[in-house]
Amino acid sequence: MTRLSKLIKNFVVARGNTKSQYCLDLFEKEFKKSMLEWAKREIELACKRERGHRSKYEFDYGCACYESALKAYKSLLGDGHSGMSIGYTKHILDRLIDGKVLTPIEDTPDIWNDCALYDYEIGYSTHQCKRMSSLFKYIYDDGTIKYKDIGRFVCTDKDKPSITWHSGLVDKILDEKFPITMPYMPSDRQYLVYCSEALTDPKNGDFDTVAIWSVKKPNGDREEINRFFKEGEEDWVEIDATEYQKRKEMEVITNGAD
Repeated sequence: MTRLSKLIKNFVVARGNTKSQYCLDLFEKEFKKSMLEWAKREIELACKRERGHRSKYEFDYGCACYESALKAYKSLLGDGHSGMSIGYTKHILDRLIDGKVLTPIEDTPDIWNDCALYDYEIGYSTHQCKRMSSLFKYIYDDGTIKYKDIGRFVCTDKDKPSITWHSGLVDKILDEKFPITMPYMPSDRQYLVYCSEALTDPKNGDFDTVAIWSVKKPNGDREEINRFFKEGEEDWVEIDATEYQKRKEMEVITNGAD
């Protein structure tokens, strides 16, 4: 019988007498100790695999991350969390690590830094949120206010979902469809946008044609977009599905794409 098993048995036997609280405290103490020993052993095994044949005295980035995680785990273990509270605490910690606020952002003057950037062509000033650095506010000359969270959308290849990237064009189109309003509470999950890219002329770089097929919203719902664009002289130009298909066929002929 393990030490932990013996403690559980002693606690059960002691229930109903004056030693029950003592046994419970002892059980909790030994349980935390056993969990910490388990975590240390897991970190040792992970670091050994990470380091390989190199000396343990040589700095290793991966091992440093493992050891940092162990420090955090030890701190949380010492706080005496329950199964419910540790989950809630983990959620809070995850948001802090991701740079996301814990309470909704409200548009008050004290939360914005003036970026000293003014677009004279369009006519708007740019302000960055002090509470969340990825959030920007644009104030237009006509009084219009728009917001942009640069981490809100992530693109993925419709046929190769393991490939992801960010796109200014996609941000613009999806920001128009799903505008940010105040108060703003960023979701734990991003909008996942299914796209395709094509190149009809090698002189245009990596791609000159874009299809935005659909988007998976943070709540899991999927919504069709079906908008298509080609590279223009100064900006992207929207095209219809027929022209997009023709450009895809041009890619096959010109570049030998599958």
